[in-house]
Amino acid sequence: MQKIAVIGAGTMGNGIAHVFAQYGFQVHLVDLRGEQLEKALATISKNLDRQVQKGTLPAEEKSNILGRIRPVQVIRDGVREAGLIIEAATENEAIKMQIFRELDELALPEAILASNTSSISITRIAAVTSRPQQVIGMHFMNPVPLMKLVEVINGYATKPTVTEKIIELSVQLGKTPCVVNDYPGFISNRILMPMINEAILSLQEGVASVEAIDTVMKLGMAHPMGPLQLADFIGLDVCLAILKVLQEGFGNPKYAPATLLVNMVAAGNLGVKSGGGFYNYRSGLKELVVSEKFRTAH
Repeated sequence: MQKIAVIGAGTMGNGIAHVFAQYGFQVHLVDLRGEQLEKALATISKNLDRQVQKGTLPAEEKSNILGRIRPVQVIRDGVREAGLIIEAATENEAIKMQIFRELDELALPEAILASNTSSISITRIAAVTSRPQQVIGMHFMNPVPLMKLVEVINGYATKPTVTEKIIELSVQLGKTPCVVNDYPGFISNRILMPMINEAILSLQEGVASVEAIDTVMKLGMAHPMGPLQLADFIGLDVCLAILKVLQEGFGNPKYAPATLLVNMVAAGNLGVKSGGGFYNYRSGLKELVVSEKFRTAH
């Protein structure tokens, strides 16, 4: 378990690699795109600098941590010695299943295969492998270096010993593991996404403005950020994908995504990643600026 492979060098993948390396693990960060690996390492370096500036990490540790992360573009080379492989690809079931088919062929027979999925069935993912008992969900929260929670999701066939190992490993990383069972959205997104969707519906129906909705939830419910800002941070495309998983998984119309959310994703307004969603992120200003689209009554 001292050698870890992380598949996907995006926002979640680089955060997971960062945390494992910080706690002494050797990490292979795997992505087919060399430019994505370069971007991931630059992001990790920048985040380590922030930790040093805040006094939460000794300055001399930065180079040691970066030295434990090896960028790899060939999946076979990245996973063949790993005791734990964590898939952190895009939230798309077909893509994840293809990755797990490959991992099943390439990984050590005893290796645990984990998915960082936020909503897709662990049982279905595990079913495409020959080792469903060694497949589990390990859902980190974003930003991974700061957020303490790891949602540990048991598939139908996951062995208790595998769950115990992932719990122990999460604690080693300074995280708090919470074990849940495999139902659509698990716990985090089964509760969070309907709240975000209701906030978007409230905006869509003209109940209140972007600022009013977020202020009510921040000051009235002690949320660190409002649901519309959080949706921008998560990615509106990700929110939409998760709501569709909930709607299809439960067959309940209460999970149907707001039309406004569907339209914003179709228009390419995805939140922070695209530079604009409910707020504008192109200005470079630290304060939140409501997107032009929502400055007047909607």
